[in-house]
Amino acid sequence: MAYDETWLHRVNPCFKLLLSLALFFVVLFTDNINVMINVTLAQLLLLLCFSGHPLRRLLLLMLPFVLLFVSSSMSMMMFGKGDTTWLKWGLVHVTEESFYRGLHIGFKTVNMALTGLTFALTTRPVALFYSLMQQCKLPPKFAYSFMAALRLIPIMVGEFQTLGMALKVRGVKRRVGLGGVYETLRLYAIPLLAQSIRRAQRIAVAMEAKRFSAARERTYYYRIGFSMLDAYLLLYVAAALGAAVYIGLHFPYVSIGDVRYKVM
Repeated sequence: MAYDETWLHRVNPCFKLLLSLALFFVVLFTDNINVMINVTLAQLLLLLCFSGHPLRRLLLLMLPFVLLFVSSSMSMMMFGKGDTTWLKWGLVHVTEESFYRGLHIGFKTVNMALTGLTFALTTRPVALFYSLMQQCKLPPKFAYSFMAALRLIPIMVGEFQTLGMALKVRGVKRRVGLGGVYETLRLYAIPLLAQSIRRAQRIAVAMEAKRFSAARERTYYYRIGFSMLDAYLLLYVAAALGAAVYIGLHFPYVSIGDVRYKVM
């Protein structure tokens, strides 16, 4: 996918990963819905302004977040507990407390999804594994094994498409029912499995020839280090969290504090 490289792409991948994990725990233990809304807006601003991807693509990638928000929040809204009843119809019991708790869970889900999407769109897998080897001392045999596995995914997808077209040219038709499912699995699974085994064996032999099992220090073509861009990202996150807490406590959107307790 074509995109514009921004300063966020040049942040150290390991630092970005650790900061994303820290944000995950911050979101996990935040129980004020006003603060959570502000944190979500800060994450959304970072994604839209500094991911380098077109707005249409970002909106398309964020469409599943709507489903995540609705599914995670509605389960709490419809069947939660509370004292102030808004709607009661059979098993459905919507209260003021359950409504705000559902919104809070929905914003938590979306926030974690935004964090993961921002990290994925601004981090190259090769740079991430090189950073893990150089900064976190991950053994090269594991890092290169993961990179080889990632490289195999598009190859297997291409082989699956080629196999499907070959079967279509030969006039193989899919049968309906359980027998048809078994026949389709047999036609696709055996050739793909055989090709994967051969390719994995060749990769293992190549890694062994390059001494990936040795314990000696290795050299790297790509050198991943730290820079001022890491400090800029840390300052943005710290300022965003501070502003989210201050605005959420002093200028709340809804008259509710901690969603674990009764709405005031």
